[in-house]
This record gives sequence, structure tokens and C-alpha cells, in this order.
Amino acid sequence: MSQPHNQENIALELCGIDKKFGAVHANCNIDLKVPAGTIHGIIGENGAGKSTLMNIIYGFYVADSGDIKISGEVRKLTSSKEAISYGIGMVHQHFMLVDNFSVLENVILGAEEGGLLQPSLRKARKELERLAKEYQLNVPLDALIEDLPVGLQQRVEILKALYRGAKILILDEPTGVLTPQETDHLFKIFDALRDQGVTILLITHKLREILAATDNVSVMRQGEMVAHRKTADTDKEELAELMVGRKVRLKVEKTEADAQQELLSTSNLTYTDELGVDRLKNVSISIKAGEVVGIAGVSGNGQSELMSALAGLIKPNSGQINIGGTQIDAQNPSSAAQVRDLGVGHIPEDRLVMGLIKSFSAEESAILGYQNSDTYNGRFLNKPKIINQECARLMEDWDVRPRDPKLRSSLFSGGNQQKLIIAREVDKDPNILLIGQPTRGVDIGAIELIHKRIIELRDQGKGILLVSVELDEIMALSDRIIVMFDGNIVGEVSAQQANEKILGMMMANIMPDELQSNAATTSGEQL
Repeated sequence: MSQPHNQENIALELCGIDKKFGAVHANCNIDLKVPAGTIHGIIGENGAGKSTLMNIIYGFYVADSGDIKISGEVRKLTSSKEAISYGIGMVHQHFMLVDNFSVLENVILGAEEGGLLQPSLRKARKELERLAKEYQLNVPLDALIEDLPVGLQQRVEILKALYRGAKILILDEPTGVLTPQETDHLFKIFDALRDQGVTILLITHKLREILAATDNVSVMRQGEMVAHRKTADTDKEELAELMVGRKVRLKVEKTEADAQQELLSTSNLTYTDELGVDRLKNVSISIKAGEVVGIAGVSGNGQSELMSALAGLIKPNSGQINIGGTQIDAQNPSSAAQVRDLGVGHIPEDRLVMGLIKSFSAEESAILGYQNSDTYNGRFLNKPKIINQECARLMEDWDVRPRDPKLRSSLFSGGNQQKLIIAREVDKDPNILLIGQPTRGVDIGAIELIHKRIIELRDQGKGILLVSVELDEIMALSDRIIVMFDGNIVGEVSAQQANEKILGMMMANIMPDELQSNAATTSGEQL
């Protein structure tokens, strides 16, 4: 699709970029113009071709055909080293840093000059101090990476790229591990970079961030570039429709929760991992029938361990779990199978590690964990016809595509794998549902369906514990929100109280003034 631009100074231009991997047409005749000194968003569903396109620009992949122009000159990029030499830098979603090296050492790694290290370090220190001041990227240069929070680690990645002379900076899902306040600061850094003439390509699935941070946005769908918009001239609804190819309901429709009896609780739950790190510290929570309890927090603050303990996957060191009157503790541990028998369904955070087996067929993944049930087994052998029929029914009910129970699990998209796992757990009619990252890596159309079904389950009287790094998702679905930091419960807010500012401060272990004043005037309620 052609893209009109009046600007003469084009930092990056793609002309007819095409790339195939076997039968998969990842990029199909892509045209794109990115004006210098602008922030340009690239959005699209999973499998739309965004990552392939960025990897072509950065020299990881070589296009089958088409041209890449940098400042008007056609360049052949066959390696990331060549891309860097032409002023292209990339900050990956998973940071490429050495944990036990200092910031300074990480920045010069691979860019040392001469046989002696000290002159390179002195030169780098001086340059980094200049860059940090110019672009609001202050980082303690002698600190070890492992001692820095993720927000500062990300600044190190940006400094690495700028130190190597990047004038075009690609950022892949840069806010996935940041608090809202850290995200706001990152956007200020983007503004400072743009003001100094740096061109930014921002890859994200968060429409709100595209609208907040970019000047222009391009939409990809099924390997093609389907639209280009000035950000000021579009909105969430139009962008979502362009991504999916149909209208998408973005707002979660729900009534106020009617919470009933307590279904699950924990009391002073603690867990120390095999490295001796305290992951859960005296965690006490409660889940009632007919409510969604959200757990908010930056990834790695104990949410995963809480889910695993409740699902029977890890044994707590002390404290108790009570499920429908059955007590579980260090002296009376419970297996995952026993927890399932107590009426608990578990949708794990990582579907590929714990949710299914990639080499299994869809129908095998659809009974995983329940394979010993009488429903699927006869006296001596399983019942292949029943298993096939049950999987076909789940696929129909949850719009899993393609509707082929025999197809290998790895050949489904992430969204369809997720729908199959959720369908499997929900179909067993549990009283309590533990849901980890329900829409991680899921297309916006599948997100719409999953959110709708979660609220339907709540309204049927299920108790739901929701863990998600997506703050929008937590606020949209939850009736109560518990915030965790470093294995502790920082506090709890109602859906009516919650907003990004309050949750973001709590995620950084700061109690907002609004909640402190509420605590002083509210009796009998836990904050």
C-alpha cells in the first residue's frame, strides 16, 4: 500500500520488501516511509509480520526481494553489524545484557577500540555521561546490571544503541516489564530522542501506547501493510478494526459483582525457592464466588509463585491454603491432581511450558491433566472417538481455528492454543479458576472473546483469580485488585478506586496519598 508523505527528509524507506519462510509468506510487498525525527508505530496481530520486518531492517534476515533505503540511499543489510554501521539500533523485548557486568562494560561490549580496555572505558564513560544528560537516560555507570531494576536496564539498552551511533532506533514491545510511571518516563525519553533528530520505530500491541507516544502509525495484517495513519487522525476503534479486519468491541461489558461465600483463602503463605530466595512473604488473600480478584505487579514479584502454590505445583514453606474447607500446608501438601479434584481449574501463565505439549495433537492437549477421567477411558483403552468429539465441541464453542482435532498443537497460533487451554479448563466446570496471563501474545480478536467469557464465568458464580502484567486487563476485568511487590501484598483496591496512577505507585511499593487518606476514614475495610 502506498503511503503519502510531504516530508522530504525520509530516514527509512522500504520498497516492495518480500520474505517467505517455506509456505509462509511473512512479508508481502511491504512499502513504508518513516520521516526523520519522528516516532513511528507498527502494530498488528500475532503473525502479522511485524517482527520479521524489523529483523530485516536490523539485518537479522535478508529480504527475498525489495529495497531498503536509509536517508535516500539503497543499502544491502546482511547482518546486524552492517545495520549498526548505517545508524540502525534495536532494543529487543528480552534485554541482551550480561548480568554480572557493569553498565559501562555492557555498553562497550563488542565496541572496544584497540587492545587495551582502559582507554575504551574512559572514552565510553565521557560519551555516556553526555548521552545520559542529553536524552534523560541517567544510569549509574558502575552499577552491575543484576542490581538494576528493569526500567534502568532498558535505558542501558538504549544507551548501547546510541553509543554505537544509532539514528534509527527500533524498540520491540518496550513497555512489557515496566510500571505505568516507568512507561511515562520512557515516553519522555522518546520525546527527547526525537527532539535531537533520532527516528524511532515502536513495535507494540498496546493501542493506548501507540496513541500516546507516536506521530504516525502503520498497520500490518497477514504479512501485508494495510494502512498508514497520522496518529492524531485515528483512534483505538479504527486501529483495532484495521488490525483484525472487522469491528472489535474493546470495552469489557460487566455489571457489579455479586460476591457470595468464600471459596479459597490463604493465610501467611510463604515460599522460598531452591536458590534460597523468598518469593512469597506472609501472603493472605481471599476469593469469593462471583468475583474476579486481580493480582497486579511488575513481573517477578511473586505472582507466578502464588499461582503455582494455589494450583498444587509447589509446596509452601509455611502458612495455609484453604480450598472449600480443605486445608493445605507444608505438613499436608497437595498435588496438582488433588487440587483439581477440589474444583480448581488452572490456566497457566506460559501455555507452551505448562499448558500443552507442542508435539501432541489438539485432541490430546484438550484432555491434558484429565486424561485419566472415566469420560475418556474404557476398561482397558482410552476412547478415541469420544476424545475427538469432545475436542471438536470445544473448538466450536471457543472458536478455535482450524477446527481440526488431529492437528499438532504447535501448528495453531498462540491465540488458538490459548483458547483451547481455557476451553479445556472451563469445560470441567470448576468452582475456582486460576487464570495466568489469559491474553499474553493473543490477537485482539481472541482477547475480545476471552474477556467476555471470563465475565460470563464470574456471573455464573465462579471465583476467579487473575494474574496479568497488562494493567488495562486487570482494571477491566477485576472487581478487587491486590498489588504485589517483592513477594509481599502491598495493598488492595476496589475496581472503583483503581487507576493507573494508584496501581503504578503501589507496584513500586509506594502507598498513594488517596489510599492513606481513605484508610484514615474507613473502618472495617482492608486497604
